[in-house]
Amino acid sequence: MKILMFGRGVIAVMYGWALERAGHEVEFYVRPGRAATYGDAIDLDVLDARRRFWGQTVTERWPVRYRESLEPDHDFDLIVVSVQHYSFAEVAAFLGPRVGSATVLVFNNLWVEPLTAIEALPADQVAWGFPGAGGGFGDDGVLHGSLLPMVFFGTLGSPPTERERAVRAAFREAGFRFQEQDDFRGWLMLHFIQNAGLHTQSLKLGSLAKLAGSPAAVREAMLATRELLPLVEARGVDLRRHRPDALLFRAPARLTGPALAWLFGHFGPVRRVMEAHANPEELRAVCRDTLAEARRLGVAVPRLEAAEPYFA
Repeated sequence: MKILMFGRGVIAVMYGWALERAGHEVEFYVRPGRAATYGDAIDLDVLDARRRFWGQTVTERWPVRYRESLEPDHDFDLIVVSVQHYSFAEVAAFLGPRVGSATVLVFNNLWVEPLTAIEALPADQVAWGFPGAGGGFGDDGVLHGSLLPMVFFGTLGSPPTERERAVRAAFREAGFRFQEQDDFRGWLMLHFIQNAGLHTQSLKLGSLAKLAGSPAAVREAMLATRELLPLVEARGVDLRRHRPDALLFRAPARLTGPALAWLFGHFGPVRRVMEAHANPEELRAVCRDTLAEARRLGVAVPRLEAAEPYFA
């Protein structure tokens, strides 16, 4: 499969590397003038947990190919889009007339309605997914992060199309397992508020990494997320279809808080994600957009509102 990773972000690089290792042909689309700035290789310091529970450290200089233009008659089979949620509309508008015959994998956090988000794209060529990875580029330009074994795929209520099955097959060939969600809209909204709840505390502490050492802060994050569950219900999500995800936040926080704090601090692949994250504006934007929607719908979210000085 010939694959174009849109941009050179953390997720694009880690999954591009994994897909190329599985035999696929991978290129990166970058803005004009960026290729020369980036150079012809990416330095990786990645904890790869696809085959080993605690992860296998990968440190290498990976030669990559960039392109700074995209014409509609390209021959890519798959375009993978994973950008900040507030950048997605711009990317979709750019790609709309340039998709060609490719499948577009929306591998992205979103808070807007999914069908609204892809209005500029041919809907019958879109596949939905979400990564299980994270990290950041250090000041030295090295990508530090973790590649977890699980990837999330889903649909908006219908069975996967042939295109979507081909995308899943490519990730399976690259050593990933995946979970299926037949209400991916609801799943995305739940994931977004989970992030917002977490960041009420990570922004207060100054970083995601500091959550690992504070069971009390993780407990508060869990309670903040619990307060946000009525918000996704107000947006029409049936939480009965997402019982396992919602149950984590409805369980007693005095029990789940310490357990998650231990996971953040002691499970290497997750700890690496927390320590390496390097985009605080993303965290602030998640909280701002969640709070704006809560106010629009008249849903009380006291813990998120109390954290507003840290993300306003």
